[in-house]
Amino acid sequence: MHTIQTSKCVVALGFFDGVHRGHGALLRRVAQRAEELGAEPAALSFARHPRELITGRQVPLLNTPADRAWLMRTHYGIHRVELLPFDRAMMEMPWDQFVTDVVAGRFGAVHVVVGGNHRFGYRGEGTPERLAQLCRTLGVGCDVMGQVELDGVRVSSTHIRGLLEAGEMESANRFLGHPHILTGRVVRGKQLGRTLGIPTANLALPEGVLPPAFGVYATRVTIEGKTYLAVTNVGVRPTVDQDGRVTVEPWVLDYSGDLYGQEIRVEFHARLRPERRFDGVEQLRQEILRNAGQTRAYFAGVGG
Repeated sequence: MHTIQTSKCVVALGFFDGVHRGHGALLRRVAQRAEELGAEPAALSFARHPRELITGRQVPLLNTPADRAWLMRTHYGIHRVELLPFDRAMMEMPWDQFVTDVVAGRFGAVHVVVGGNHRFGYRGEGTPERLAQLCRTLGVGCDVMGQVELDGVRVSSTHIRGLLEAGEMESANRFLGHPHILTGRVVRGKQLGRTLGIPTANLALPEGVLPPAFGVYATRVTIEGKTYLAVTNVGVRPTVDQDGRVTVEPWVLDYSGDLYGQEIRVEFHARLRPERRFDGVEQLRQEILRNAGQTRAYFAGVGG
């Protein structure tokens, strides 16, 4: 993340969890306005969900802050992503001070883009209407975007979280507008997969991130900029573990090498089956090999 500096930019305001199609419409408008104004396309968000501090309860998120920033840069060409800490001072800051001091002042925004239902500032008193009015006074441009619908359903992070929890990965991806991703560091596991000839990479689920429904998924994994097909298990591994810890465990097909300590990105495409307990490790091995065949067939069917 850059340190905040004043440069001419067009800025999107929002939390952007999932960076879904609704956010995409907003971010595309930012890129368009930035080109028109000769400014830098930017997004201003928070590292943690504001609702956490307000309610004292954790909000299970679709992405880590780093993944949100990566999605905004990769899919929408947003050069500058600033994730501010959401602390008590930020929570109690009046909405107009946030716009004047942070958005226009520290951030150097010449144009602002928000969604029609965005609320910000102390007690959510900042509304798109108030923002547009203040922007006019400050000589800053402002676009308020309408909601985006798909199949008659409003695209929202809440709806997508529900689809993920239900294991409806392909539907979730349609609403996201890109494959659901999860990036994490490979940690040491029990190395059981190695003894079965199926060496898996063990990813600790990042804190605060919602796991997809337990099960086995057809995925792609990016390692040091190169992408491979992978069979990924999400869950508590009931055949071999009793500790109940949630892991994300890709078996990266056609890859040999040590992944310990590396950061890898998993791209989820389709759920192949729910997680279940097998009678023994040989039965588990046969099923994983079958899932590998399904994964290859799935990606061959969607064009590689």
